[in-house]
Amino acid sequence: MSPFPAHLLSMDDLGTEEIVEVLEVADSFVEVGRRANPKVPTLRGRTVATLFFEDSTRTRMSFETAAKRMSADVLSFAPGSSSVKKGESLRDTIETIEAIGIDGVIIRHASSGVPARAAGWLDHCSVINAGDGWHQHPTQALLDLYTVRQAFGGGDSGLARFEGMQVVIVGDIRHSRVARSQITAYTALGAEVTLVAPTTLLPPSLEGWPVTSVTQHLDDVLPKADVVSLLRVQSERGSGEFVPTLREYTADYGLTARRATMLQPGAFILHPGPIVRGVEIASEVAELPAALITDQVSNGVAVRMAVLFLLLGQGTLGGAHRG
Repeated sequence: MSPFPAHLLSMDDLGTEEIVEVLEVADSFVEVGRRANPKVPTLRGRTVATLFFEDSTRTRMSFETAAKRMSADVLSFAPGSSSVKKGESLRDTIETIEAIGIDGVIIRHASSGVPARAAGWLDHCSVINAGDGWHQHPTQALLDLYTVRQAFGGGDSGLARFEGMQVVIVGDIRHSRVARSQITAYTALGAEVTLVAPTTLLPPSLEGWPVTSVTQHLDDVLPKADVVSLLRVQSERGSGEFVPTLREYTADYGLTARRATMLQPGAFILHPGPIVRGVEIASEVAELPAALITDQVSNGVAVRMAVLFLLLGQGTLGGAHRG
């Protein structure tokens, strides 16, 4: 097996073997999460910093919980109360953090490419991209893979289900870093991906994207879907300007109760959150057993524990040698 990369900036950093390794290591951390005291000494003596230049609840809490469950020290950086507000450059901030003695930096930023730039400035610190602009959100894609594998039975049998799996990604593809990461992740494991969106919410070009098809007609693809992954209309990134009204968007692309009945038995529904009930998904559909939205949140901690372990760990997991 090839060595795990020094940083996780994009799903393109991981080959199929590395993706499978993350999923298998996450299995152990799911078990840790079920304990009365869900804590292991895996990263004791290590320090992780979270630098979130964009607002976040789920991702920040998930990463910080993951690090603390492995006994790492966690420093939470707030740009609004830092020297960045006084004019300090991002590079100086990043290099100051490394000089303090940080082992890993988790970065979310509104501008694409910032985590990659930070990785280029650091010599002894691993960088994890927690979402950058429209570019990538690799740990979201990994936790989606884990959740789907788990829903299909887990282990090797669940992994085998990805081959030929029909994945439908619906919504604001244009502005979505999640979609870009998902497409790479799903196709790496053998799934076929269909994009469903109005033309205004598609990127200017899909050249080089490993998708099977693109359509504006959601009803046509739902009956054959194994997984339906819904994306939020991201008004903070301008997507609201690309649809006439939210009511019209829901009529054409929302997973309504009527559309949910079109899904084949055993199909699953995912959403990276936060969900906007009544827009991309009906409230009653979000509560169906087929909707794995809360599973995604809980699995996110285990998957991020796995990523932190593979980047910062010393080759031991729960006291046993990795292998």
